[in-house]
Amino acid sequence: MAAIKKLLKNSRVLILIACLILGFVAINPNPFASGVVIKAIEKNSTAALAGMLSPDAKISVTKHEHITAINNKPIETIEDYYSIISALKPEQSLTIKTTKGRYTLTTKPLTVTTILDENETITLNETYEVNETIDNETVLINKTRTKRITQPKTETKTIGTEPLGISVAPAPTSNLKKGLDLQGGTRVVLKPEGNVTPELIEEVIDALKERLNVYGLSDVVVNSVSSSPEFLGGTSDKYIIVEVAGATEAEVKTLISTQGKFEAKIGNETVFIGGKDITYVCKSAQCAGLDPNRGCGRTETGYACGFQFSITLSPSAAQRQADLTFALTVRDGTLSEPLILYLDDQEVDSLNIAADLRGRAVTDIAITGGGEGPNEQQAIDNTLANMKRLQTILKTGSLPVKLNIERIDTISPILGSEFLKNAFYVGLLSLVGVSIVLMIAYRRLLIALPIMITALSEIFLTLATASIIGWNIDLAAIAGIILAVGMGVNDQIIITDEAIRKQTEHAHNWKERIKRAFFIIMSAYFTQLVAMIPLFFAGAGLLKGFAVTTILAISVGVFITRPAYAAIVQTLVEE
Repeated sequence: MAAIKKLLKNSRVLILIACLILGFVAINPNPFASGVVIKAIEKNSTAALAGMLSPDAKISVTKHEHITAINNKPIETIEDYYSIISALKPEQSLTIKTTKGRYTLTTKPLTVTTILDENETITLNETYEVNETIDNETVLINKTRTKRITQPKTETKTIGTEPLGISVAPAPTSNLKKGLDLQGGTRVVLKPEGNVTPELIEEVIDALKERLNVYGLSDVVVNSVSSSPEFLGGTSDKYIIVEVAGATEAEVKTLISTQGKFEAKIGNETVFIGGKDITYVCKSAQCAGLDPNRGCGRTETGYACGFQFSITLSPSAAQRQADLTFALTVRDGTLSEPLILYLDDQEVDSLNIAADLRGRAVTDIAITGGGEGPNEQQAIDNTLANMKRLQTILKTGSLPVKLNIERIDTISPILGSEFLKNAFYVGLLSLVGVSIVLMIAYRRLLIALPIMITALSEIFLTLATASIIGWNIDLAAIAGIILAVGMGVNDQIIITDEAIRKQTEHAHNWKERIKRAFFIIMSAYFTQLVAMIPLFFAGAGLLKGFAVTTILAISVGVFITRPAYAAIVQTLVEE
């Protein structure tokens, strides 16, 4: 009891206790958490129109909005959520209760239009402009004429319910962020073409983040790294690492494998450019989806479908369109030149321009495109995927440089959970093994026990520090922690040996030996720090994670736990 009172008065021990308390607050463990947390709300989706917002990426995941009930049915697991959502019917009203409020949504039908093998004749009222002389003055007058056209008959049918646009995940049990190795996802290593400056790399990173976030992918981490002659073969190249939790390889690859340069031209003149000249891209069901005029039809290889969505041009782009169309002639109700759409310098569609748009600065226009598949459903899925990708590119613009995919790693969530379980067992086995060795070496529980408590404190404080700075914990990070704990145990053995020798030596020699012990400890610390810094700046993915967690762990040990352990072992030996 006297030893405990003495320890509680020691400043180094008090600092350790204070750090442990702050670490507990930072990690905020909640092993009994239930429900689902909202990770993202897709723009212009049913949920967004009902007032639901995506969480701020800067706030802790434990503070994100939680879904607690749907139609008064409690949501305690991710399975509860999807069992209700999968059973929703079109035009069904539902109430979602969250930790921040209550929202009323009405589901929308997902429809498909099929082109039939028969034709139909429809009547259209067409408006056109003519010059007439009134009171010796020539004026432009709008007139209407009736036009009958024959076109293929179409049939529209409902094939399901449009997604609500809510991305969810199980409620987190702490503030710790798990990397792709532990929660699943996709990691892509990209290499920009040509010589790029650090400023251009930052532009690419910003564009990629915006593109992936607009597309609806959450938990996006984009970092730049460079190779080093000492580590990667003698040439210094720049790379970009994209990590997206919970996303498939196909989702990520379609967004970052192409530069995404979109242009709309009349003749050889550019009318507008994606991102730069577009102020709004519609993604809601009212103005985006499968094209009812084109529908889905059979082809030689399967089925083909069309999509359409509306966009809003900037006034300057609308004026360019007016200037370019003013000199065109009218042929059968349309202008003599079409609006041709190019994606990465490849023509993707050609749109006829209505005669009434000649010379007019129209800001609202419709974009169309299509997709194919071996069957009708696959064609619909591919068409909607192409539409979503084009909408994203039009919204975010093109990347400053072309990116080449060097490597793609995909880890399933199931495999990630197995990695986490195995990592826990490895760490536990390591601690047990060290404990046995210490018990055999010192034959005193009072010596071995503080060493293990100090090691556990280092692990806890390292995780707390990672939580504070928002660093992901992955397998490389766990390896770094284990390495640092091993160094820590070695340092504590040095201190322990000096403390035991102190019983037969003078106090002056004891103090000098402790100083020498800490000199050895600090020398090893700075040596390890110097070794990890190049990995931090040059490492890609796993190497950087290993370097960061190792630096955090050894710093926590040297400046917090080692001094506290020295005070503890000194007090125990004296007692």
